[in-house]
Amino acid sequence: MPTNSPSGLPADGGFILLAAQSGRALAAAARRAGLRPLVADLFGDTDTRALAEHYRPLRGQFGFSIDGTSVLGALEELVAAAEGEPIGIVLGSGFEAAPDVVETIASRFRLFGAGANTLRILKDPIRFAAILDRIGIQHPAVSLGSVADPDNWLAKRAGASGGTHIGPALSGLPEDGTYYQRRVVGEQRSFAFLADGRCAQVFAVTAQWTSPSVRAPHRFGGGLYPGACPPTVMREAKRGLDAIVAETGLQGLASADCLVDGENWWLLEVNPRPGATLDVLDRRTRPLLLDHIEACLGRLPPIESMPRAAATTIVYASRPLPDVPVIDWPDHVFDRPEPGSRIPPDGPVCTVFADGDNAAAALDLLDRRVQDVRRTLRIEEYEHGCCVGSPERERACCAAC
Repeated sequence: MPTNSPSGLPADGGFILLAAQSGRALAAAARRAGLRPLVADLFGDTDTRALAEHYRPLRGQFGFSIDGTSVLGALEELVAAAEGEPIGIVLGSGFEAAPDVVETIASRFRLFGAGANTLRILKDPIRFAAILDRIGIQHPAVSLGSVADPDNWLAKRAGASGGTHIGPALSGLPEDGTYYQRRVVGEQRSFAFLADGRCAQVFAVTAQWTSPSVRAPHRFGGGLYPGACPPTVMREAKRGLDAIVAETGLQGLASADCLVDGENWWLLEVNPRPGATLDVLDRRTRPLLLDHIEACLGRLPPIESMPRAAATTIVYASRPLPDVPVIDWPDHVFDRPEPGSRIPPDGPVCTVFADGDNAAAALDLLDRRVQDVRRTLRIEEYEHGCCVGSPERERACCAAC
């Protein structure tokens, strides 16, 4: 018979809605938690569909946003196909710039995660900077106006994700929906934490890196656990995140992106959702998605230590892949594209995972596995060309062309 989590929610057999730009990691986390995922995302990768009880595609542009009207219809279709009401919904990336959509979703389904008002605060660069100033957390300066020295600033789109939206600042005003953020120097770190609306529980630090291309010089590349971080920075981050959670009411699994330079650090942004390192972090005895739900219900559970070092990275197409072949993918490759998919230049191909006894061993294995994937797909052999057709993956990424 079904068992229950400490919250009383079904941990064996209950349906849960998941919507994100890429829903595979959330679907895997739901399965590990004993839940039955109903998934809507942009890509429809083969492993996402295999994990999902039911699947529906979404419209949108990868790295920027999801079309709100497609989400609402897809969620209702998933519920109808499941023939049972889900326990709630978890949203991944793609919704930070659409608090009105989140508000509508939350009026229909029980939302496990950041609410619309929380998003409006955290993803407004001026309001968020004001909070950081008030609580005494160092951050790069932000501006909605022109800056005198644009070479020392970056242009970012509010609410976007994945780094593809980041570029050099221009002379003059930022474009609509974007803002300028002053450049600072440091190593990329991300603090993973659970929030119950009152305080934060930091449970991991990951090191992250970019995978730059000509079109996207700050594109997200991957993440590694553990990420080295001075104890003084850890203490300051915990204090700051407690204050941010108390000010914004943030709930659930989230992460804070920072740059760390010795004992100095700058908080760049808070990602109010399960993030890109979910595969790396969800490897304890107790499933992390259950902890996410518990935190959203106002209870911060104890967090176990991580068993081993681990890392993931995204493999991007440096040139178009006009026809993904049928591949017997190894278990360490995730987000597997459908055979026959057309992947545009700079489009994400798949995610590669590796673990090891320490960080160096995990990274070494990761590099070898990435090279195997690139050789298998013969990524470097394709000539530049224009994408045609309309598979879900191409539709999600076609703006890169």
